[in-house]
Amino acid sequence: MPIIDYHCHLSPHDIAVNRTFENLSTVWLAGDHYKWRAMRTLGVKEKYITGNGTDEEKFEQWAYTVPYTMRNPLYHWTHLELKRYFGMEALLKPETSKDIYSKAGEMLKGKEFHTRGLLERMNVETVCTTDDPIDSLEYHKSAKKEGYHIGLFPAFRPDKSFAVEDPKAYRAYMEKLSEASGIVIKRFSDLLVALDNRAEYFHSCGGRLSDHGLENLYYEANSAHDPEQMFREVMEGTSLDEHQRNTFKYHVLTALCKMYHKRGWTQQFHIGALRNANQRMLRELGPDTGFDSIGDYPQALSLAKFLNNLDNTNQLTKTIIYNLNPAQNEVVATMIGNFNDGSVKGKVQFGSAWWFLDQKDGMEKQIDTLSNIGLLSCFIGMLTDSRSFLSFPRHEYFRRILCNLIGKDVENGELPNDEKWLGKIVSDVCYNNAKEYFNF
Repeated sequence: MPIIDYHCHLSPHDIAVNRTFENLSTVWLAGDHYKWRAMRTLGVKEKYITGNGTDEEKFEQWAYTVPYTMRNPLYHWTHLELKRYFGMEALLKPETSKDIYSKAGEMLKGKEFHTRGLLERMNVETVCTTDDPIDSLEYHKSAKKEGYHIGLFPAFRPDKSFAVEDPKAYRAYMEKLSEASGIVIKRFSDLLVALDNRAEYFHSCGGRLSDHGLENLYYEANSAHDPEQMFREVMEGTSLDEHQRNTFKYHVLTALCKMYHKRGWTQQFHIGALRNANQRMLRELGPDTGFDSIGDYPQALSLAKFLNNLDNTNQLTKTIIYNLNPAQNEVVATMIGNFNDGSVKGKVQFGSAWWFLDQKDGMEKQIDTLSNIGLLSCFIGMLTDSRSFLSFPRHEYFRRILCNLIGKDVENGELPNDEKWLGKIVSDVCYNNAKEYFNF
């Protein structure tokens, strides 16, 4: 079935200009911190990961690493991607490295291996990128104007609008947001007007989703701290304490969620990541380079109160909650049932297994938990959450896992051997539910 990839980090520029990749390293290794972590663990020097090693040297080091990744999902993904995109059955290892690199490099020169060809090869119907409110969305607009047949839509990611931990960086971001929105931001109320302005711009460009990466949801409704006062202090360079920061984030995020509801958007919350644990490597390489992990934040109470606060005024829009800590699976699976009110099929979703959990064991646990506590049949299925144009076999990976779980239940006599009905359930989870839910 077609693929609706409703959350990823692909470059809209690369899609719009139909980028050609120089070699297998640039399309496969660049930006992939999953692979980088494995290479570092094996003792590969940073020169051959994010450093100044040549592309071929970096690929050779990845080929050296792959045989040691057995039982890690990287082993499955690597060979599934080589097979589906390049038709290569050989296992990647030092002995096959040069041949694979050379043959793939020649194939990448062909039009069918440019970015659009790679999407079409995997039967991708829709791609939703992740975009900051200040982004121009010029590449989404140009692809639409051209009449490109794969839907390319932006998703609103305004986390920097309440990232007040660093007053200097926040003030710099406010200047950029002012410029993008045409709103002079001097007060907290100006900030909300500017964000609403940008949300409307995203909407005009086809945007129908927002996304947030959070440790946990915030609920500080009864705090004495005034958001106007806190905004003024941050803009003057004053650092807020933790309670003040959480209160400020709560006020901004709540206002944003009401903007999403007003426009009929879907909001996504990725919760539970402990980011930038290694400060030395953060200083040397920057964020999103492979030094994050699962966090163990308490989730249930603040999540319930945050959602309930919006639901109380009937301003809770369609919501997807992605959980990173498997110990919280049942918390999230039960929480979504509290706010599914019959107005929309699967209005509040337990999102697919995310990040460290988007592998066989993590997917099975997420599917089992949702099946036991909610309705798997209403699930909107898989996404890539990836920066790589070679990641779309992850949808096949998910679909095989889903079918295998159901097939085992049939073999055990726990489900009827009704291929037509079970096939409908699988088709709904893999495509139809997302098609109906997002209505792109």
